[in-house]
Amino acid sequence: MALRLGCLRPQHRTGAIHLAAALCALLLALAPASGATYVPLLGINYGRVGNNLPPPQAALPLLRNLGISRVRLYDPDPATLRAFARTGIELYVGVPDQALATVADPAGATAWLKSNILPSLPDTKIVALTVGNEVLTGNDTALIRNLLPAMQALHDALAAANLDKQIAVTTAHNLGILGTSYPPSAGAFRKDLLPVLCPILDFHARTASPFLVNAYPYFAYSDDPKGIHLDYALLEPSYPGVPDANTGLHYPNLLVAQVDAAYHAIAAANSAAARTVEIRVSETGWPSAGDAAEKDAATPQNAARYNSNLMRLVAQWKGTPLKPAVPLRVYVFALYNENTKPGPASERHYGLFNPDSTPVYQLTYIPAHVPGGGGAGDNTTGGDNGYYDISAAAPQPTGRWWTWAQAAVAGGVALLMRAV
Repeated sequence: MALRLGCLRPQHRTGAIHLAAALCALLLALAPASGATYVPLLGINYGRVGNNLPPPQAALPLLRNLGISRVRLYDPDPATLRAFARTGIELYVGVPDQALATVADPAGATAWLKSNILPSLPDTKIVALTVGNEVLTGNDTALIRNLLPAMQALHDALAAANLDKQIAVTTAHNLGILGTSYPPSAGAFRKDLLPVLCPILDFHARTASPFLVNAYPYFAYSDDPKGIHLDYALLEPSYPGVPDANTGLHYPNLLVAQVDAAYHAIAAANSAAARTVEIRVSETGWPSAGDAAEKDAATPQNAARYNSNLMRLVAQWKGTPLKPAVPLRVYVFALYNENTKPGPASERHYGLFNPDSTPVYQLTYIPAHVPGGGGAGDNTTGGDNGYYDISAAAPQPTGRWWTWAQAAVAGGVALLMRAV
């Protein structure tokens, strides 16, 4: 699994205003924030690869204060599923790679659902199963061979239990599945993966399930800091913008360009599926620290800027330049820093929170009014990375700045609201 997290500095205030903010924070920690605006298209990845993480119940006030009602889990841990029972939070639940051989068999899929998913229903709101993670860009041929049969067998087992309209089946892909990605209009899948991806796209079209991509502008920038402007990778709305010469579309940031490259790849591979299949970003983020080779890119300031801009972008309820009518759905990586993840130091520093539930850095974002509802009651489901650099300016929304301050009150993290 590829791991993963841009900084608006708060203005100095007088002591009286600081006191008022602190009192506001206390109230927000003790009662629901009725004035906060939900960002219902925004979700977060809750990984647990750490030996110092708090119990899953500790995640609930953090999610509530962020206004997040969608969570992606990487396995069906019973204690975690119980913690989300009767909360209204929508869950994507992972089917671990090691289970794929078992669930590729119809009887195995039925037994796996009976043991891992059915006991949590209906109290826990599970809306999708993600079968494996970044399987096609790995080197395990058995996993690749079992991926689609596992997806199909789980969907059939859900249908037999009359749950296929409630729980979608999908898988998450690394953008390394793209052989060409710049400009977005030239997006195409790796030729060697087409025999596997084409029937997977047929499955998504037939079952109305989303196509998930793990998209990280951080990797593109860290691999080519001279060729990719930092503001473009950090989703800064002030970046001037560069058109795709083939389409004339302007791209406000690298993330939406990555998504549109994947849309173009789907259209090139399977024109029928391209008419119905929706892409959702199952992981994106920016690390707040890294090894010596990563220290220029992986900083708390860049992580705060990226995730602040990401939340603002999603709150606008807009799509990509190619698909403006399809609002962008995004899962931030990740809830916590996970101290036992393998790989470079950045892998262990994608969290918004430390294990003690304090923020890793100050995060600011603009919650925007979201037309058409959503939120907790919305039950809609539906290696070598080829990255690139194009961009365009995005409109700056109006509203209130929300400052996510480092204040832990009664075991929760407060939001301090500052109007500017």
